Amino acid sequence: MMLRPTTLATLLAALMISACSKDAAQTTDKPAADATAAIAEGGVVNAKAVPADPALVTVPAGFGAELKVSPAGQSAVADTLRVAGKVDFDAQRVTRIGATVTGRVIDIQAQLGQAVKVGDTLATINSTELSAAQLTYLKARAQSDLQARSVERARQLFAADVIGKAELQRRESELAIASAEQRGAADQLRVLGMSSAAISRLGSSGSINSVTSVASTMAGVVVERPVAQGQVVQPADALFVVADLSRVWVTAEVPEQQAALVKAGQSVDIEVPALGTRLTGKLIYVADTVNPETRTIAVRSVVDNASRQLKPAMLATMLIQAAPVERVVVPSQAVVRDGDADNVFVEVGAQQFRLTPVRLGPDMDGRRAVLSGLKADQRILVSGAFHLNNERKRKELE
Repeated sequence: MMLRPTTLATLLAALMISACSKDAAQTTDKPAADATAAIAEGGVVNAKAVPADPALVTVPAGFGAELKVSPAGQSAVADTLRVAGKVDFDAQRVTRIGATVTGRVIDIQAQLGQAVKVGDTLATINSTELSAAQLTYLKARAQSDLQARSVERARQLFAADVIGKAELQRRESELAIASAEQRGAADQLRVLGMSSAAISRLGSSGSINSVTSVASTMAGVVVERPVAQGQVVQPADALFVVADLSRVWVTAEVPEQQAALVKAGQSVDIEVPALGTRLTGKLIYVADTVNPETRTIAVRSVVDNASRQLKPAMLATMLIQAAPVERVVVPSQAVVRDGDADNVFVEVGAQQFRLTPVRLGPDMDGRRAVLSGLKADQRILVSGAFHLNNERKRKELE
């Protein structure tokens, strides 16, 4: 049967419209199908998948390490301040010994490190100044003796009415002046280092001795000897330094921000790296002013040193504890280092933990105080944290 041209055009138009409708339907149904498939797989409607949380870890079945969980809890914790310091002489047990006269050193008896007692001779000096002072004393003593005899005769003559009272008074005045000069000369000899017994022997024998000794004024050890034989010395020069090392100081500088943690009288622990030991001392001094250059406060503790192990100028670390306060604490074995931060595993579900960053204080006998990042009632992994962190890293690599 032959179709008319008009009928043929109508049929072609209908076929084209039907084909377009099918394509549109297929295009419209494809996103819905993709979305349905994504939901069925546990994802989201978005075509892009959400990455897994790297801090979240689930304990796999048959995990070899033993895990133990408990609340963080609170405990009384005392902040410990660590400051660098050094061992120093006890200023009340150290003395600088010099010559009492100007002269030349002719002999040295004491050597560095030698133990000395009070009165021990450290060096011998020849002094013309001393001999001149002794001569002055002998003259004053002779003049005083002469005036004493003159007064005695004057009293006898006055009693016999040979001289008047004015003459007697004049001679008594001359005796008083001579006696004063003798006492002044004797005092000068004491200043120059002569004892009263030596002055009496000088007056009796009349023999001048220009040699004098430098004696120790403290029992201890010779720690400095800045003098050589033949050297000319003066009273202002320190020839020997003697120290009693049975007790020493440990000094340190505390930052002004921690000034509230220190007070005189409290006990402190002292670590000496050279000895590998920890000692106990007592703060005896806390400065009332701040060093404007270093912004620190000087503190000083005293330590017994009967064994003489501590040497002045040794490096030391002073550990100062403040009053205890209640704080959240965690065992040191629960802490995981990741990068440059401290972390703990916090329980978020059954066999599921989250690596949580925390800010901690220093280790104190296996415990660390939590400064921020954790509450006391949160349950944390206290045993097996190292192994679980290795599992987390393995999963992250996969």
